[in-house]
Amino acid sequence: MKIVCLDLEGVLVPEIWIAFSKETGIPELSRTTRDEPDYDKLMKFRLSILKEHNLGLKEIQETIAKIDPLPGAKEFLDKLRELTQVIIISDTFTQFAGPLMKKLGYPTLFCNTLEVSSAGEVIGYRMRCEKSKYSTVRALQSIGFETIACGDSHNDLGMIKAGKTGFLFKSTEQIIKENPDIPAFDTFDELYEALKTAVQ
Repeated sequence: MKIVCLDLEGVLVPEIWIAFSKETGIPELSRTTRDEPDYDKLMKFRLSILKEHNLGLKEIQETIAKIDPLPGAKEFLDKLRELTQVIIISDTFTQFAGPLMKKLGYPTLFCNTLEVSSAGEVIGYRMRCEKSKYSTVRALQSIGFETIACGDSHNDLGMIKAGKTGFLFKSTEQIIKENPDIPAFDTFDELYEALKTAVQ
């Protein structure tokens, strides 16, 4: 049985941290996994910026409430879920994901958790498991699934390469150049057709 594993931010919804960077006027917060392959380093950097500017979970959630899925994302996802099983595997956090999942029709999501103080300060984070995206597709493979993965960033490459088939979507020129063996697409129609072929 085949299962499609999709990244969330940059693929189905805009990057949350980029939106929050624009909302707050703090350019440093616009760094994402497209820019920094080391997720732990990136998160520690983000947390230090939040602390420096006295920003907490409430402010981030207020920004997330204004974010809509990328144009065509929900229709793409609905169509894909009619075709095959789909799981969204993301390095985002449960405290961020709720409003976005509602707008996407509540697909299955595996993500991580923030550590938040009683005052609302984001003081840390807990990954669901080590190398969460790669580990998840390997676990799915261990119970009989053939995984087909799609993402846009450095932290998606492990799960993309772990399966028989995988795709880059709306990725950067640099990541596409560094991974010429992975087909890359920019529209949901193109991606749907590629996934349709892969799951048949």
